[in-house]
Amino acid sequence: MGAALSFYLFPVITANNDWVFGFIIFIFSAVTAISFLRVLVSSPFKAAPVILKFNLFLIAGIAGLCFGFSARASMPDTYIPLARDRVTGLTGILSDDPRAFNDGRGMGSLGLIQATGAGGVRTTAKGRITVFFPAESIPRIKEFGRGCEIYVEGNLISGERGLVFRAGQVHILKPAPALEQFRTGLRTGALERFGIAEDSLTRPLWSGLASAMLLGIRDDLDADLASSFRRAGSSHVLSLSGMHLAILSGVIIFLLRLIFGIRGSSLMGAVFVVVYIFLAGSQASLVRAGIMSLLGTLALLGHLKKNPLSILALAFLIQLLIQAESGASVSFILSYLALAGILVTGETIREILRGKLPDIILLGFSASAGAFIATAGAVVYYFGDLYPMGLIAGFAIMPLSALFLIMAFVSLVLISVIPVLFAPLNFLLTQVFRVLEFFVASAGRVPGIHTSSFIPVALVSVLVAALLEIIKHRERQRRRSIASFDT
Repeated sequence: MGAALSFYLFPVITANNDWVFGFIIFIFSAVTAISFLRVLVSSPFKAAPVILKFNLFLIAGIAGLCFGFSARASMPDTYIPLARDRVTGLTGILSDDPRAFNDGRGMGSLGLIQATGAGGVRTTAKGRITVFFPAESIPRIKEFGRGCEIYVEGNLISGERGLVFRAGQVHILKPAPALEQFRTGLRTGALERFGIAEDSLTRPLWSGLASAMLLGIRDDLDADLASSFRRAGSSHVLSLSGMHLAILSGVIIFLLRLIFGIRGSSLMGAVFVVVYIFLAGSQASLVRAGIMSLLGTLALLGHLKKNPLSILALAFLIQLLIQAESGASVSFILSYLALAGILVTGETIREILRGKLPDIILLGFSASAGAFIATAGAVVYYFGDLYPMGLIAGFAIMPLSALFLIMAFVSLVLISVIPVLFAPLNFLLTQVFRVLEFFVASAGRVPGIHTSSFIPVALVSVLVAALLEIIKHRERQRRRSIASFDT
């Protein structure tokens, strides 16, 4: 909590020198308080255990504040020492996989090395910037892939979220490192197995969704289907996250369990997680899921306590340490809020409704409701629309999406080994895709809630979560009184 507070309040703190001075005074005061409390802990007071617990919380909070402050300060700023209207070109490393739009154009992130100005002036630049590529350059950029060095000519403009560069010409200067080339080849091979490299008329109906759910490649995903997922409150299905990683690693562990046992298959599953993240890309939500999966493996092996909420908090700190720039992304924020909502509010709902709903229904509903309550304010803040229909539609969409993901993954493996199996697998996947598409399209027709202010939504979410905690507490007291009476 301390790390999150200082990380996300960093712009406010640094914008006001009085806040910075107050923050420093607070740290020194807190350290003094800790020293005083440690003296009290060693005293014969009866309150010593309570003081010790408060002392530990205070130490953790102070450490978190300093950690979050340092993580945010370490994020690289985009620095181009030229007048904005004089920048004519940028040189840098393609730091992620380029994404193509429906009209053929695309975008990607460029790690800056050099900037070129009018008259041929060149200067060192640093940081990252989003670049919009022309349609004719997309096939070649995809061929070279992430990690290649490119030079783009165009204009530097100010967008809604900072500076962006609109390129008119793209020149490949250096190919990507060998490992990145190997990765690009594997991704291209997977798309060829699904027929995505073929003409759109002969391409399988389900191929765009399969590439989006397996590799995070949405270039060939139907725009109407993607919009239906969003309106159905199920857009998270298309974003690689814990659900995808849990399903795929679960399949691997299940298949290897008979050979290597639980511990061995868990270690093999951890290796698969690392390889999969390397292939699919370092999206914030997927990295979070990967870190939690690895921490979960350590917990299974007895090296960590099996406390999901503590593992989530540790994953948050680790990701800020290794990928601080992702902490400000929408994917990162929604991913952690959703899982925190599932582990806290979702578990509260499950405890309240236990015995009142079948477990198979309650498990899915409590998780969806917990995630919805926790993320409602952030969703409205970033997107302006809220789709409660996802709470109901998820009962059909989530199981079908999981089934489709498993079938697509298994099909990819089987087709690679036995290509002749493509026809029957194509038939099965097409049927599952059509059923999933029907439910998504039907749920997507239900109108959402549009609001211009996120504050009321966030306040209502907090109140609802607090009310559920009160109900849970009273329900526990009632059950204890009944148990005492029966005794």
